Amino acid sequence: MEVEEVNINTEVTLPKKPAKKRHHSDAMEVDKVSGIEGAAKSAVSGRKRPKSNVDQRKILVPVRRLGALKENWLKIVNPLTENLSLQVRFNLKSRQVEMRLGPQTPDVANLQKGADFVKAFVYGFEVDDALALLRLDDLFVETFDVMDVKTLRGDHKSRAIGRLAGKGGRTKFTIENTTKTRIVLADSKVHILGSFQNIQLARRAISRRLCLVGSQ
Repeated sequence: MEVEEVNINTEVTLPKKPAKKRHHSDAMEVDKVSGIEGAAKSAVSGRKRPKSNVDQRKILVPVRRLGALKENWLKIVNPLTENLSLQVRFNLKSRQVEMRLGPQTPDVANLQKGADFVKAFVYGFEVDDALALLRLDDLFVETFDVMDVKTLRGDHKSRAIGRLAGKGGRTKFTIENTTKTRIVLADSKVHILGSFQNIQLARRAISRRLCLVGSQ
């Protein structure tokens, strides 16, 4: 599977408006995408790269995610090329998604945003959930091992991971809906997508659940 590099100019000219008085508030403006809560998207900073600098990112795709990547390739590559104006391709030999800044890329930060989006998909998040990284500010993906929380071995480890998911995934869904995050359980790894504050809430809930399972 190979996709041609695409360059799309997304320059937009906005009319100048008189400055408006704003009331200062400590409350952060939040928004939601696919149930994930984060800061509302801010204006593009317009930090352009030097013409001599050709930066790029390479994300290795494990064998278990190749099938999902093939099925969702258009959903992945379209936001990268159309919204972020990046040049993207999949290297069949190295099994890597390669992306770099294009001549029309409006912001150098788009490269890191694109890499975070692809990494989230590789971790196991659905495309619609991973897209929140492009549409909302201050979102992250945090990864930790259940062994970092409590030392479990053999059947105890498998039972703890099963209890985290719950019957039919109910426990995981409850934590996600309560903390406005998305969670992926991959063997002993736990991946959490959300804002910094919400990730900490989800991690504490998962840690308490692991401690309860280990004490039984």
